[in-house]
Amino acid sequence: MFRNYSENMMAASLRSVGLLMVVGLGSTGWGQIGTGAGTTQASPGAVGQAGAAPAAQAGAAAAVQDGAKAEAMDRPLPDIPALMHEVETHQKASEAIQRDYLYHEMATAEQSDGQGGVKKTETKEYDVFWLSGVQVQKLVKKDGKELSAEEQKKESERIDKAVAKAKERRSKAEAKGQETDSHGHEEITVSRFLELGSFTNPRRVKVNGRDTIAVDYAGDPKAKTRNRTEEVIRDLVGTIWVDEEDRSISRIEGRFLRAFKIGAGLVVNIKQDTSFAMEQRKVNNEVWLPARVDGRGAARAMLFFSFNGSIRVVDSDYRKFKATSTILPAMSTPEETQGDGATDAPQPQ
Repeated sequence: MFRNYSENMMAASLRSVGLLMVVGLGSTGWGQIGTGAGTTQASPGAVGQAGAAPAAQAGAAAAVQDGAKAEAMDRPLPDIPALMHEVETHQKASEAIQRDYLYHEMATAEQSDGQGGVKKTETKEYDVFWLSGVQVQKLVKKDGKELSAEEQKKESERIDKAVAKAKERRSKAEAKGQETDSHGHEEITVSRFLELGSFTNPRRVKVNGRDTIAVDYAGDPKAKTRNRTEEVIRDLVGTIWVDEEDRSISRIEGRFLRAFKIGAGLVVNIKQDTSFAMEQRKVNNEVWLPARVDGRGAARAMLFFSFNGSIRVVDSDYRKFKATSTILPAMSTPEETQGDGATDAPQPQ
């Protein structure tokens, strides 16, 4: 169910590293619907042009708005557990399209001075793409500076090792009949998610002009967990937005209710109330890809990421591979192509 849209989640992209795969719910589903009735919302329509609109025009616009709102109110909400299963199925099917894309990612971390100010700012830039069936992030800049030849060599060696380990993990899991993500980590299915938390207040809202189902989530503190990742899910609260037409996640917001540690904090350490928000966008009218991630609080996961303050990850320059191993011009906004030349595909050293 959880498929990484990038190799890391915070500092590299705030997505991944087991517990932070939760943030990459980028693939799906949450849990059960509460018994409360859902509410429905419609985006407000524009009333008139710049300046005061004629009374007749304002009245007509209001009537259209009221009609649209009434229509949305009358349309029943989908069954949420069933919706999440559809999201899961759609995500698996769309992964083949995701593998055709690469994009640029910039992570900016601001370290707090403990008094509300910023003590230090760091940036890292990555090229994100798929290699041998594994999604990877290749570091290309640190604080605006290109990597040295030696740093590039080490980065390529790191990627080669990571891909080899991912393929090995996948092979072992497949031999046992287990389903994993591209890195060979066990996926938590929608069915399992239904047992770890509950959803309330389902409602229909407009996001960028599209009908979207929003649902609030709260983990069940009494739920029995099987591993550390499930403990994180159990301790989360937040909201998920699912594009109703595409059955794809467009946004996630969440907060860790309790501090979380693995290996006495040496492997993973997340402070209580650390929060995050992740957004996706529809690119080239065919696939949803990461657009932005924001985090605030304090978190660390070995060498993958570390921040105490805030972090923002912005994805851009979406490009698509052709069968000829070339790349279409970068797309800075959904369904919009810029530039007129193709470039060679990145070749990890």
